[in-house]
Amino acid sequence: SMTVWFLIAGSILSFVGMTFHGVVGQKKLMGNVYKSDMESLTKSLILVSWHVYTIFLFISGITLLYVAYFPDLYLAIYPVIGVNALGAALFVFLGLGNHKALLNMPGVYLMGGTALLAWMGI
Repeated sequence: SMTVWFLIAGSILSFVGMTFHGVVGQKKLMGNVYKSDMESLTKSLILVSWHVYTIFLFISGITLLYVAYFPDLYLAIYPVIGVNALGAALFVFLGLGNHKALLNMPGVYLMGGTALLAWMGI
């Protein structure tokens, strides 16, 4: 059906985001972190936190793709929708506060777009 293509599009969006985040994003962020005078543990925790999100994008992509081919497992989509919608809302909430730079980052669009495509795929 047509909804399968929304799931596949959401999966592709997550995988593209994962690749960009894990490679380009890490180089940009960690280049700045490594140059800073933060403690070594802080630098390590930033790296781990960064890649927990990269893993999250991978899991979102895999889940949407899997459900596209095995629609009986559609319930697995709801956590993907929830966490992506809440993540997008967090970007907006913090961006409207003291972290305005977040509104210029792709995260809100990546997470919002993934949540929307997943929802449309149900």
